Amino acid sequence: MPSLTTAPPLASPSSVATIAHSPGDGPAPSSASNPSIHCFHCGQPTQSGTSFVAEIDGRAQRFCCGGCQTLALTLHAAGFGHLYGSAARFAAPIDADDRRKAEPIWAAYDTPELRAQFTRPLGDGRAEITLAPENIRCAACAWLIEQHLSQLDGVESVIANVATRRVVVKWRDTSHGVAGLLSALADIGYVAWPFEASRSDQQDRRERRSLLMRMAVAMLGMMQVMMYAWPIYTHESTIDPDQLQLMRWASFVLTLPVVLYSAWPIFTGALRSLRRAHMGMDVPVAIGIAAGFIASMVATLRGVGEVYFDSVTMFVAFLLLARYLELRVRQASRSGAEMLARQLPATCERLAESGGIGERIPVARLKIGDRIRIKAGEIIPADGKVVAGASEIDESMLTGEARPLKRAVGDKVLAGCFNAVSPLEVSVDRIGAQTRLAEIVSVLDRALAEKPRLAQLADRVAGWFVGTLLVTAALTGLIWSLWIDPSRALMVTVAVLVVSCPCALSLATPAALAAAGASLSRRGVLLTRAHALEALSRVTDVVLDKTGTLTEGRFALVSTETFGMLDASHCVRIAAAMERGGEHPIARAFAGAIEGRGFDELSIKNLRNHPGQGLEAEIEGRYVRLGRREFVAGLMAAQDTPVATDSRPGATEVWLADVDGCLACFHLADVERPHTRALLRALASLGVRCHLVSGDAPATVRWWAGQLGMETAVGAVTPEGKRDYVAALQKRGAIVLAAGDGINDAPLLAQAQVSIAIGSGAPLAQAGADAVLIHGGVSEIAASIDLARRTRSVMRQNLGWAFAYNVIAIPLAATGHVTAWMAGIGMSVSSLLVVGNAWRLLRVKPARDEES
Repeated sequence: MPSLTTAPPLASPSSVATIAHSPGDGPAPSSASNPSIHCFHCGQPTQSGTSFVAEIDGRAQRFCCGGCQTLALTLHAAGFGHLYGSAARFAAPIDADDRRKAEPIWAAYDTPELRAQFTRPLGDGRAEITLAPENIRCAACAWLIEQHLSQLDGVESVIANVATRRVVVKWRDTSHGVAGLLSALADIGYVAWPFEASRSDQQDRRERRSLLMRMAVAMLGMMQVMMYAWPIYTHESTIDPDQLQLMRWASFVLTLPVVLYSAWPIFTGALRSLRRAHMGMDVPVAIGIAAGFIASMVATLRGVGEVYFDSVTMFVAFLLLARYLELRVRQASRSGAEMLARQLPATCERLAESGGIGERIPVARLKIGDRIRIKAGEIIPADGKVVAGASEIDESMLTGEARPLKRAVGDKVLAGCFNAVSPLEVSVDRIGAQTRLAEIVSVLDRALAEKPRLAQLADRVAGWFVGTLLVTAALTGLIWSLWIDPSRALMVTVAVLVVSCPCALSLATPAALAAAGASLSRRGVLLTRAHALEALSRVTDVVLDKTGTLTEGRFALVSTETFGMLDASHCVRIAAAMERGGEHPIARAFAGAIEGRGFDELSIKNLRNHPGQGLEAEIEGRYVRLGRREFVAGLMAAQDTPVATDSRPGATEVWLADVDGCLACFHLADVERPHTRALLRALASLGVRCHLVSGDAPATVRWWAGQLGMETAVGAVTPEGKRDYVAALQKRGAIVLAAGDGINDAPLLAQAQVSIAIGSGAPLAQAGADAVLIHGGVSEIAASIDLARRTRSVMRQNLGWAFAYNVIAIPLAATGHVTAWMAGIGMSVSSLLVVGNAWRLLRVKPARDEES
């Protein structure tokens, strides 16, 4: 993002074509014929054939853009060329005392316990960590952090996100530890910590409290100053000059704390931007406040001239109000990662190996193999397996499933879930960054940290906008001073600086993306690629697999035909009793058929298994067989086996018979997911074409297509055939969304422009997908398309509003029709409209709730 370094031509480039080269200057070639391949100012690679080359001290230096060239020449002309000697240019390290206090804490993050909690191993000595800088404010900060950390040995990638204030770093942890990364950030003025929900909450509270205090001082100052300003505006000619001067001095005293305390974050943000040669959005605001205050102070000291203390205090008050509301919106629209991470407790009860005596320890000290007790009402701190007890677990935060699920000995439980009923003892399998919860958080952070093309474009435009604005303000002041009205030149210039809204441009896409990401994560859809939302919004065709996507992918009892004296429910009880305890899919189907129906268990004797054929046992005084048609026929006394009438393609027939004849035929088949029909209806309403492409037999696929009302269905398709099917659609101009769950779906998911993997499916399918649905509510696929379209619309509305506002407001301010206090209100309202418009995306309810 080299355009973020743009700046106004404070000094004419032509007037400083040759400047004394400071010993601290960056690397420079010896002649104009051999310019550097990197930008002399920002260090970014330059495009081949670029025309941005300037001569400094007889040496040709290449620049990536006109802004970098102009600013470098200006800084040299002003005597600041020595700043180019710093490895992290224009960056001031944190205070030495603060560093001494922080260094022991940084070192603690390299201890095994905390390292396991906050870092995610990637293999081959590589690791990933999410950092939370405390004072990152705008796109310029994000750019500087990315550039500085990328220069460290072993760092592979750095992605900084302004909307969520997160920095995701991938590096080789053998080169240096977490403390090294935190120290490097401190070198350029950013205090950061590994992302931790509790620290984030404390930081949010501190930030809100500080902003509220500054806003309160500004509001009080504004009201008091307006009490003195109103008589001056209405009856100035009747007021005694001495009284008039006294009122000016009173206004000055009341404005002083507003400028020095309430507006201090604005000035520090602007100074930080200037030190790093980046035009952040605080720069024009700070210049406007300072200019208005200094001009009013000079007029008060001289006793002659106009004062604008009321405009200054009103502008600061309204700006801080806008920032406070923006802060609340940003914190509310943070990714689902924080909501998930907040689930983990700080401590847990670890049981001694010798017995059931427990001790309360920090969760960070848990190790794999530890045995812990989770009481009813507590949060599970780590992934593990139940070794004692039975309970119901609320997994809604991870899976979206609203009903608590039964968990007993041998079942898996996940960190972040809520134990609702009774105590459990769990053997820990995975801790810290290795848990399923941490993986989900990592996916969310990575997706939110990456920037789609539209967001990158908006950042670049905002950077150029600030530079253009400063030039416009300077020209406006010059024109008013020389030709229109010198007495109003200052305040017109201030109004131009203040009325503009680069923050609205910078927030237009990040705010929408953050809100959409949070909304999708609440639905159980985790984005793993930055382009997913953009591609989802343009989807025209959806290619769906059958097994595991539209259907459950498991056997279920769909019908029972009876032929003897026993009714269907009694026959099902006999079959379930014979299959009791079995792990075969057929056994699980019969167990599911009687679950929750309150049947008494039947007594079974002499149970024998005939592999590949079926089961034989004595039950209720009779010998029965359960299994293949030919197998059960061998028990019957020379009777013909009846013919089953249920002809569902792909169904498995399981027969039950005794010596007197055939008792029943059970039809086991895959069953559709509860939300499949809702998905297809929603896709049709969105105008999206659906294709059922499956590896199952064509007859089975056609039957399912008829049941679900799908017009396009293809069966017996290989994994390569699925990929070719999608490629053929794409050749016709289709934007394809593919959804699947199996390993055989991986080529399909990779070929489509955007893909969603069902979370219960194969890891390989999830690894290649652009998004993961972590529960079985497939109707969320259509809801995601709808939300992506709404997000695209919101981003366009935000960008359109920001541009339209500036096109209208800046000319009005430049022509003197907008005062400084009006400009402050306009700027604040502009930012609030952008953020508030994005906030609407958070109000979308999950599709499963809408269905109910």
